[in-house]
Amino acid sequence: MALQDVRRARESFDDSVLRTPLVRFDPVSGESDVYLKLENLQPVGSFKTRGAGAALAMADPEQLRVGVYTASAGNMAQGLAFNARRLGIPCTSVVPDHAPETKLAAIRRLGCRIVSVPFPRWWRTIQEHSYPGIEGHFVHPVSDYWVMAGNATIGLEILEDLPDVDAIVVPYGGGGLSCGIASAVRQLRPEVKVWAAEVETSAALAAAWEAGSPVEIDYRPSFVDGIGSGSVLPEMWPLAQGLLAGAVVVSLAEARKALRLLLERNHILAEGAGAVGLAAARGGAVGGGKIACVVSGGNIDSSRLVEILQE
Repeated sequence: MALQDVRRARESFDDSVLRTPLVRFDPVSGESDVYLKLENLQPVGSFKTRGAGAALAMADPEQLRVGVYTASAGNMAQGLAFNARRLGIPCTSVVPDHAPETKLAAIRRLGCRIVSVPFPRWWRTIQEHSYPGIEGHFVHPVSDYWVMAGNATIGLEILEDLPDVDAIVVPYGGGGLSCGIASAVRQLRPEVKVWAAEVETSAALAAAWEAGSPVEIDYRPSFVDGIGSGSVLPEMWPLAQGLLAGAVVVSLAEARKALRLLLERNHILAEGAGAVGLAAARGGAVGGGKIACVVSGGNIDSSRLVEILQE
């Protein structure tokens, strides 16, 4: 995407989108040169306010007249609902039936109508960019151009706050966040590597990388509910292959440990997807130097958090 469009997306933001801080992981012991981009501090608890806000700001007002909808496991639905409420337009989200109650409750609080469907039907909505019977403008949670441009503003901020960064690690769900960031970074600092981080129960990108093209995998839901799918979207594969340095897969145990460390050492609450970047960086697979990890969100069920902390 054009760098000027990433900057246009940033200019479209108002005070509903925060410029989030970039802080050092474990600043007391200085274990490593790992930095944390705290998107969990956005108003809806994740980076999704950026992409959703940019997509609505750049849409034709006539498209938005009857409302908007998306397909989301929780965070994009919140980001879109948050921005739709500001504009006074109806919002609907198609959600998979395993979506956590914490995210569903937040979606409802924002006034968004929920259509719950089995995971395969939800994924089909993402593949087909529509759902029958729902009126309004569909905002794709991954491959919408302006969604990715909004996500890419994170890359601008990281480079501005840490000009000598060597690598950036981003959770990989559908690719809209990682590819958006990588697109902006490639144009400004092409030597900086952007890595995708996945969890072992839903590592579709790593499987595609190994096979040379998207393949179906055995997707298994877990507490890392904000990322993962049964395959890489065909429209995202060329972008991921061309922009990303590779995919790092972490175990559920490593993701849980990273989540605990974020809370214990930096007092940062992350959801499962928000912790996988740190898990990948601590594992050493992304190399050395200064590493920025995107903490993509902090929306986690309290009961699940208690379980992880008690382990």
